[in-house]
Amino acid sequence: MGATQPAAGTCHRDELGLLRGQLTNLRALLVLSILMTESSDDEQILRLAASAAASLGGWQIAGFVIAEQWWAEGHRRAALEPGLARQLRALPGTGGPVTLDAAWSWAYPLRSIAGRLGYLVVHAAHEPAVEEQFLAQVLAQQTGVAVSNARLHGRERDTAAQLAATNEALEETVATLRRGMTIHDRLTGVAVAGEGAAGIAEALHDLTGLAVAVEDRYGNLSAWAGPGQPARYPKLPAYEREQLLRRLMAAGRSVRDGDRVVVLASPRPGVLGLLSLVDPGHRAGTTDVMALEHGATVLAVELARLRGMADTELRVRRELVHDLLTGTDDESAYRRAEALGYDLGRPHQVAVLEVPDGGPAPEDALHATRRAVRQQQLPCLLGTLTGTVVIVAADGRRDWEALRAGIVAELDGSRCRMGVGDPCPQPSQLPRSLREARLALRLQKASASAARTSVYADLDVLRMLAAVDDLSDVAGFVHRWLGTLAAYDERKHTELVKTLTQYLQHGGGYEATSRALSVHRSTLKYRLQRIRELTGFDLSDPEIHFNLELATRAHLTLLALGGDGT
Repeated sequence: MGATQPAAGTCHRDELGLLRGQLTNLRALLVLSILMTESSDDEQILRLAASAAASLGGWQIAGFVIAEQWWAEGHRRAALEPGLARQLRALPGTGGPVTLDAAWSWAYPLRSIAGRLGYLVVHAAHEPAVEEQFLAQVLAQQTGVAVSNARLHGRERDTAAQLAATNEALEETVATLRRGMTIHDRLTGVAVAGEGAAGIAEALHDLTGLAVAVEDRYGNLSAWAGPGQPARYPKLPAYEREQLLRRLMAAGRSVRDGDRVVVLASPRPGVLGLLSLVDPGHRAGTTDVMALEHGATVLAVELARLRGMADTELRVRRELVHDLLTGTDDESAYRRAEALGYDLGRPHQVAVLEVPDGGPAPEDALHATRRAVRQQQLPCLLGTLTGTVVIVAADGRRDWEALRAGIVAELDGSRCRMGVGDPCPQPSQLPRSLREARLALRLQKASASAARTSVYADLDVLRMLAAVDDLSDVAGFVHRWLGTLAAYDERKHTELVKTLTQYLQHGGGYEATSRALSVHRSTLKYRLQRIRELTGFDLSDPEIHFNLELATRAHLTLLALGGDGT
């Protein structure tokens, strides 16, 4: 009896020691579980689990399998070995033995609420005790929970970050929408109030704080708002402006051009103008550009409206001009002119402008004439008729040649001739003034003189000859004095009649006549000598000189009236 007591006490102490060891391991697992649960990093969790394994039993961690990846000693390998992957797929939900380079190997599932995340794979030189295997199972369970928790927190953080970003973007969108509404309301108010290009420029300046320029289709400044307006607005050369317009059309939106941001005011296909923010500091933001582009839309509508009104008025004016020159009654003419705000009550006269063949088109000549009469502040009605520009202007002391020179300048130097008829007291008589203007133009062309202005009232002898009803006596007089020269010109293809006409018109001066005919002085002398030989006329005889000058003028009149001049 006495011999068995110590053995029993020893066993009891061994059991107590074993229980204390298990309790210590469980306490260590609890602390490890807390540390892993607080971590948000998968790799850190796996490193913590691996570092604690050595104190939990005679087994060792071979690695972790998560998402078909093999983790060993806290480092991820490229991929799971195919053999091990097949063994793991064949295991039941509770895990089981696997074959590794060890006497004993086991795969414990890493569990989470969402299901199995992977496996904890352990191995040992011999099969561990049941208590040690239990600790491995508990470690696997805690590792799975910690990894699952870390991923859950990661997703929550990502969701929170996405939500914050979404809220920030939403706030920015709302602010942009409010800014857009402010821009829309302000510019719409300008359009409704009919403030025009100046009002749009002023509104854009208030909205952006930048100077604003509005240009017409030709690059001229139409309106400016804000500081820094140049004394002379810089107009791009034609080629550079064309390149800028092409860039804007290709972009379909605003573009930066040096120190400004530019956009087209353009209801396709025509260009009505340009709108720009003057921004040398490059500080124009998104909302500023939005305001600019919205302003361009409003400006395009406004300019299109003004252009439509101008086109309508122009069409009505041209229709009135056409009817006045082809014949209409006075009452209708007065009423239609009054509707256009034009006074036909004073005497009016007609001027006809003609450009040579191959020169500017009639429409281009019409626009040039409109600009010239605007510059010279000449109230008139304009139109086109049979390829010429016609001007119906109130009678008054005016310099018609100065007007023609202004039109030539607007046409970039292209030549043009002008004929001016007599004033008419009533609109119904304007067709007569048109005929006189055309006759003055034809007489100028028939005389082969340089392009200039011919006023019917200044034609003197030519005017009296044109008023003769029966021109047979005039034709006989011309034939008697010029018939020989005309016949010679026709046979020999010379210009003796033209030479004689210019010589007499320039008072017998050799230099002036040579310049008018564009011939050398010796050539002129030869031709005059030939004229004397063919006709026997002494050009120095006053009587002969008078009859020849009268005959040449009558010859021009007959040519202008449609006869052959001989």
